[in-house]
Amino acid sequence: MADDAPKLNPTALPLADAARLLSAVGGQVVTAEMLQADVAAGAPTNDDGTLNVAHYAAWLVKEMAARAD
Repeated sequence: MADDAPKLNPTALPLADAARLLSAVGGQVVTAEMLQADVAAGAPTNDDGTLNVAHYAAWLVKEMAARAD
């Protein structure tokens, strides 16, 4: 049985796909524009502009900790 469904690579997601994934699992709406604003603020991206969800999550935790200080 072949699975022809498109696969998402959580280490290299275009921002639009990352936004859809994060919205689906996070319980809050996340838009590509929100992710782009985070990238502009220093969130890490891959060389091709895609987002590694684990690296992005680590960056978010670091940012939240810095704001708590």
